[in-house]
Amino acid sequence: MSAASGSVIDRLRASRVVPVATIEDPSTAPVVVRALLAGGIACIEVTFRHPAAPAAIRAARTVDGVLVGAGTVLSVEQAELAFEAGADFAVAPGTNDSVLERCRSLGLPFFPGVATATEIERARSLGLSLVKVFPAAQLGGTGFLRAVSAVYPDVGLMPTGGVTVENLGEYLAVPAVVACGGSWLVRPELV
Repeated sequence: MSAASGSVIDRLRASRVVPVATIEDPSTAPVVVRALLAGGIACIEVTFRHPAAPAAIRAARTVDGVLVGAGTVLSVEQAELAFEAGADFAVAPGTNDSVLERCRSLGLPFFPGVATATEIERARSLGLSLVKVFPAAQLGGTGFLRAVSAVYPDVGLMPTGGVTVENLGEYLAVPAVVACGGSWLVRPELV
């Protein structure tokens, strides 16, 4: 784990919640980030589900004190765009070796998605100390997280997918959970 990754993980752990947002109009990004900060959340994950993602990341970075991640990073090109836009970290729903290697060469902390114990084992072998668990609810929710963290206590988990305001507390009660990702905090119709 690099020092940059460690610092980002510490900030994610302090935040506990990672709002996941698809922002189509980059001019709204600072407004969204300020609203999150006012609510005590100093983190956002801007997904690459829209071509405006790099501009939205850049715009979000204009607000001091917020950790800005790039989400749904599926290609080397997207990793490079995230880095150039100033993202503090990148996440993906799965593990792509090319993306992982490019993020490492850029010094961009990358937290790939996992869905099985085998994928967590592989992430450990690659030196990763935090992984995104996606889709968490469909994989078994907190039961799955408790089971895998019992055998991989050194790997932090960031469950996303099916985490809601109603079940957030249950997920955060799992000791290995660093933070939970969710889109309920930044609903598209409000952006």
